[in-house]
Amino acid sequence: MSVPDLDPQISDVLRKAEESGAAPIESLTPEENRANYERIAKEQFGPVDEVFAVENRDADGVPVRIYRPIETSEPGRALVYFHGGGYVIGSIETHDGITRALAKRAETVVVSVDYRLAPEHPYPAALDDCWTATKWVIANAAGLGIDHARIGVGGDSVGGCLAAIVARRGRDAGTPFAVQLLLYPTTTSHADALSYSRYQLGYGLTRDAMAWYWKQYIGESDGRTNPDISPAALQDLRRLPRAIVITAEADVLRDEADSYAQRLSLASIETERYEYEGMIHGFLRMAGVVARSDKALDEISETLKTFLDKTRRDDQAVTLDHEDALSGKMPAPAEAEAEPG
Repeated sequence: MSVPDLDPQISDVLRKAEESGAAPIESLTPEENRANYERIAKEQFGPVDEVFAVENRDADGVPVRIYRPIETSEPGRALVYFHGGGYVIGSIETHDGITRALAKRAETVVVSVDYRLAPEHPYPAALDDCWTATKWVIANAAGLGIDHARIGVGGDSVGGCLAAIVARRGRDAGTPFAVQLLLYPTTTSHADALSYSRYQLGYGLTRDAMAWYWKQYIGESDGRTNPDISPAALQDLRRLPRAIVITAEADVLRDEADSYAQRLSLASIETERYEYEGMIHGFLRMAGVVARSDKALDEISETLKTFLDKTRRDDQAVTLDHEDALSGKMPAPAEAEAEPG
């Protein structure tokens, strides 16, 4: 098995983490892990992008933070963003750097969702909050200055998992999104991909840490066959939003994300998939200490902007009334068809 040629600055990040003597995630309490994550997030991201306005709002009981890149009276692009952190750690604060960067560089309104965390709030709390907040954005698009035809969903790590699930719910509800931005996402609770063996130790996120995260969220249950836990369990991927799938070379989640991207392409979903060589899981949060991470945010933002503008503006693009979206009503599902291939 070959050893990846890591970016020198990524190697430095890993070296400093090892020298710090930090205890493994699975040996700490959720509170201890949250405190560590908040500290590291501030240290590694560095100076954040300036945007025109930042506003905290209540989205039907779910706290959200809205980032506006510029002052304008025209309806703009929007991305509903779900942070990573294994369903246990992370917040709109820890991901403030990423969401500001996407807003500023993609010239897009970003709505960052502060969903409830496990184990205090296990499955399906995080998903329920993300879906509620997304429906709120859809229902209030006009008042928020958002073009309802150019709304995307996105997130990193488990946030990418939540984004994939919300994207499917939108499809099933008759409200397709313009794009799903999946940043090194997890797509299944089952750790059987080869990348789990290759990068299980020494590259930041470990196999044992992922197992601990999943246990906090779903307990002892096996979520691999539940599409509301594991997007990879979904059989029919047709009619899902266009997808941008970002992976890191030395990441235990790389292969499952890559497999999901391939399946999207086979289902005739326009998909852009980028693997960042020499990078590890969570590298986008390291823009202050890893130059390649900052450059990657530029590249991802440009693709996001392009995909959000590739929108269908006919009457079929949004068939679910905004009031129905807010209330959670859905049309009867169409008869399932076998996925091609």
